[in-house]
Parts: sequence; C-alpha cells; structure tokens
Amino acid sequence: MKNFEKYTKQYFLPPVRCMDWAQKDAVEKAPVWCSVDLRDGNQALIEPMTLEQKVEFFKLLLKIGFKEIEVGFPAASETEYTFLRTLIDNGLIPDDVTIQVLTQAREHIIRKTFDAIRGAKNVIVHVYNSTSVAQREQVFKKDKAQILKIAVDGAKLLKQLTEEAGADYRFEYSPESFTGTEPEYALEVCNAVLDVWQPTKDRKAVINIPATVENAMPHVFAQQVEYMSKNLRHRENVVLSLHPHNDRGCAVAASEAGLLAGADRVEGTLFGNGERTGNADIVTIAMNMYSQGVDPQLDFSFMPEICAKYTEYTQMEVSPRQPYGGALVFAAFSGSHQDAIAKGMQWRKEHKLPYWNVPYLPIDPQDVGREYQTDVIRINSQSGKGGVGYILQENYGLNLPGKFKEAMGYAAKGVSDRTHKELKPAQVYRIFEEKFIENRAAFDIPECHFKQIPEGITATVTVRGNGADSVVVADGNGRLDAVTNALKKHFGVDFTLTTYEQHAMSEKSDSKALSFVGLEKDGKSYWGAGVDEDIIQSSINALVSALNNYFTK
Repeated sequence: MKNFEKYTKQYFLPPVRCMDWAQKDAVEKAPVWCSVDLRDGNQALIEPMTLEQKVEFFKLLLKIGFKEIEVGFPAASETEYTFLRTLIDNGLIPDDVTIQVLTQAREHIIRKTFDAIRGAKNVIVHVYNSTSVAQREQVFKKDKAQILKIAVDGAKLLKQLTEEAGADYRFEYSPESFTGTEPEYALEVCNAVLDVWQPTKDRKAVINIPATVENAMPHVFAQQVEYMSKNLRHRENVVLSLHPHNDRGCAVAASEAGLLAGADRVEGTLFGNGERTGNADIVTIAMNMYSQGVDPQLDFSFMPEICAKYTEYTQMEVSPRQPYGGALVFAAFSGSHQDAIAKGMQWRKEHKLPYWNVPYLPIDPQDVGREYQTDVIRINSQSGKGGVGYILQENYGLNLPGKFKEAMGYAAKGVSDRTHKELKPAQVYRIFEEKFIENRAAFDIPECHFKQIPEGITATVTVRGNGADSVVVADGNGRLDAVTNALKKHFGVDFTLTTYEQHAMSEKSDSKALSFVGLEKDGKSYWGAGVDEDIIQSSINALVSALNNYFTK
C-alpha cells in the first residue's frame, strides 16, 4: 500500500520496562465500572439523545448495575446542563450511585460545572487537559511547565469550590492524549495534581489513563499503565482508571491488559459506542470475565432487552456478530458445528456437569437471555443432520433414529438451498410432516383388517392409487410384517424393512404414538413416519410414507 512511509510510531515506552502484568493470565476480580455512554457515547451520535432518551438510558444503566455513571459535560450545552439538573431535581439518582461530570481545566467551565451539580449527593468531578507532544506543540503551543500549570490550577480550583460548597465531591484527573505523551511527563503531571488534592482512604482520587487515540499494541499500553501504577504518589488512595478508545480495534484487549497491569477501574460504553471507532466495550470486557468464572458485578442476563433499548435510544445497531450481544453470536449454521453442539448439550444432560464446556459455545446462551431453540442452532443450506435433529427434538420432542436424521437433514437443506432462506423451527417441522408423514403421492391405505392364524397374522389391505382401490391379502409374523408383504405382492417390488421404532408423543396416557420406519432397496434407505392414537395404525402410516418416498425418489 502506498504512502506507508509517512507514518511512524506515535507512542512512548516508559523509561523502564514494566512487564510484571505479563506473568498473569486472567483478570480475577471485577474493576470499578464507569459508564460514559451518556457523555462520550452521546457526543459521538449523529443525532444526540433527547432529554427523555437520556433519562431512560440512565435508568437502563442502573438496571444493569452501574454504580458510577458519567452523565455529561454540563458546561458544554444547555441540553447537557438540563439533563443533569433533571436527574438531581427529580431524585432519579440512587444513594449508592455516583454521577460523574466532565470539565476542561478552564475556570469558567469548572465554575459552571459546580453550579450544575449543586444538591447532588455523590459526585466525581472529572477535570482534564491534554498533555501529548502533538497537542502541546500544535494546539496549545505551550511547553511542559505551562501544560502542568493548567492541570494544577484546575485541580486547585476543584478543591477550592468543593470546600466553598461544603461538599465532599471526589476528583478525577485525566492527562488527555496520554498515549501520545511521554509516560514520565504524564506521571509528573498526575503526581502534581495528586499533591494538590491529597487524597485519603475515605475520599480517594481517580487518575484516569485515556487512550484518547489508540496508537500502540495492548502490551505497550499495559507497560505504560504498570509504570503509572507503580510510580503514582498516594497510590493507596488513588483509583487508577482506564479509558481506552478503539482506533486499532484493541480497546477490549488493552483494557484487560491494563487491569492486569494494576488498574482498578474502567470507563467505557455499552457495545463500544464512542467517537471514531469507539470506546472500550464494557459488555465484552465484563462478559469475558464472566466466561472464566468471575462475577463482573454487572447484569447482562437480559441482553435482548438491552440491545433493543440501546438501539432505540441511540439509533445505533448492535452488530449481529457483536460479542455476547449480537443476534448471531451463538448461532450455528454449519452442520459440523451443529452436530457438536447437539452432542455437547446431550453430554451435559447425561453427565450432569457442574461447569459449562459445550463445543462452540463459550458461555451458556441462556445466561444472557438467549434461547437454545431459536438462537443457537439455525437451519439453512449449510446445516446438517445434527442441527435439524436437534431442532425437531428440542422444539417438538421428536427423537429421530440416526439414519432418519440424515434423510431429514438433506430434506431441510434442499428446501433452504432452493429458497435461499433460513428455515425457522416451524418450517423444519412442516418439511418433516410433508415428506415423511403426509407423503401419499403414489398410494395410500385407507383400510386394513387383520385376522389371527396359527402361523401369525393375515392382513386384508385396501391399496388406493391412481384413482382406484385394490384389495390385497398376505400373511406375516405380525401386523406390520403382513402389511409389508401385502405391499410387496401388490407392487411386485422387494425391499427390506430395516428400522422400526415407536415413541409416545407425550407422557399422557391418551397421547398419540409416533412411529418411524426405514426400508432399504438397492442399497438405499427410504424413511417414513406415522402418527396415530393406535400404535398399529401409526406404524402402517409410517410404512406407507416410507414406500411413497421410494416411489417418488
């Protein structure tokens, strides 16, 4: 690709390599989560949310379990200011939830922000200024000392206004564009801010590390985070927070690596909405923990509802392949995948396993509100016997014989291939009915009578075909055998009855019998099914369908 020479690395490694995080293999406890959907996410929308939508989104975040929510940049616009006042004045903020407000490190903006939060119980005032080389040189045209002074002056004003208000607001500082800042300089600025605030155990400060533009691989970000964690002053009274963006598509990985590196908190959004390529996706990070046995302290058990409301409020679609939340993330169309899932599910039932370990399914879909019958095994032209059999068994209680599943699989695939459409469970069942229960294209048996004889059974069979009835008599060692011999005699065709199975369609005493018959002719198998309250009639119906499938092959 042309012009690659114009790009170079825009990040800075810490002065010493920090790799302790690389010895860990998993995040073992949930961080503090802070949703920034209502601020960072909202400002990235083509059409920002209305006041009503923001209020409803806030309620959704509460239902999920967020205890810290950045509600906006109240000094940025009247809409933002009004939303915050609506939450406060209408008592919509639970006592155990902390709202967070963002402000630039500029005096008039800070003062308006404090005006907006009056009366709120639990508040984090989040102040920031940019520290990167590019911003210092190109935007602000200030040196390091001048940039540091902006941060310190902002920190002092936050402390002053809080004391004047008689409040105990908490403070957060972000060296914006951290990933383009020399780590040792970012550390210097953060430590200077902390020296102003003098955080305590009961009133910890938040130092937030924003990957404002993601410009390095996750392991680089982790080293930067570990360096900050090990060298921040007042570390025991500091909540080290992450705010990764997704420019390289690695925000989730960077967040997980950053947590291994010592971070205590993650700021992100549902499904990663945010400027440019978005923010860290809290759903994915949290559910990744969940999939390894860690309680994320957030509730995504009603994922379909979350997705629907998210789309309603933001007008943003949840990708069908979005991890954990997408409509197709548990769906298996491939025949081999379906077969493995079906067998895995059966294995779980038989062995009563305490842990989830089903092929192709990293978590139990039901844990996020998805259903096996409609969300997991989906039938199209790529599907196989295992998937089709699973659909019929789970939705209709039909446990097809092994070879019958193969025939039914081909039948369903054929319909999907011709129509170029996915088949819903009801459509799969209808194919089963039409081809294996109702097929009377060549003939039918409207009437059949039996007589016991010393050698077995005599069957008098009425065969209806081509608009005429014929009566055929034949003997057999049982009723089905006698009818089979009558049909062989009538049609002059020899075949072998290879399979005969019966099942009750329900546990009720008056339930109908379901019969499966397989016959073989010239090395090929043909199948039929029959349903009737009478067991014998059910088996005859299955035989008739199977032989019709031979004649109409």
